[in-house]
Amino acid sequence: MEPKSARKVPVVFYRTPSGNEVVLDWLRGLEETERHAIGLDLMRVQYRWPVGMPLCRGLGNGLWEVRSNLPSGRIARMIFCLCDDTILVLSGFIKKSQKTPQDELALARRRMKEFLP
Repeated sequence: MEPKSARKVPVVFYRTPSGNEVVLDWLRGLEETERHAIGLDLMRVQYRWPVGMPLCRGLGNGLWEVRSNLPSGRIARMIFCLCDDTILVLSGFIKKSQKTPQDELALARRRMKEFLP
């Protein structure tokens, strides 16, 4: 019996209507070790979807977050939704409090509405 190959869910990063890749720009602004940690976590979601805690948590209304503990001791989150069997990364930020900031959730919801009816 042949082993099943992992199903890779494509990942796309949000672009503004003018073409700016704001989430990728945020990632590029982080240290290399932090980018690497976030990238590994995103890849785990990509190859193992659906994934639950502690790596991924549902935020409601179609939004999910990838939860990354960074080597620097900081905590990062990337908010995404599924759009046509594609992971659409809508927002990324460094957590500064226990709760996910409402402005980040509102931003992700606005961006999601551009792609989903």
